[in-house]
Amino acid sequence: MAVRAVRGAVQLERDEAGHMDEQVGALLSAILERNDLTSDDLISIWFTATPDLHSDFPAASARKLGIVDVPLICAQELDIEGALPRVVRVLAHIESDRPRSGINHVYLGAAAALRKDIAQ
Repeated sequence: MAVRAVRGAVQLERDEAGHMDEQVGALLSAILERNDLTSDDLISIWFTATPDLHSDFPAASARKLGIVDVPLICAQELDIEGALPRVVRVLAHIESDRPRSGINHVYLGAAAALRKDIAQ
């Protein structure tokens, strides 16, 4: 079993805790589903949020999904002029038999513009 990393992002329409739960939950669910993972396959997850998001910690959304025994951490993205606003990014470390080329990174909605090189 190898250690792999899965990336993903989602842009929120507004800075509200309930909306963040919904969108981050959808992102994490898509990452798990598209990579045939369960929470037992997760090693850790890093979340970053753009500086314009203040309503909640993205990691709280993972806990509400039932990801309760996985180390999680949140950080703030760099405040770069012209960057896409209201974005939560994920870097999940996983155990998987998939080759690196078989990992499906997930960019939902407008966040797909962040990685046009990755087929969705």
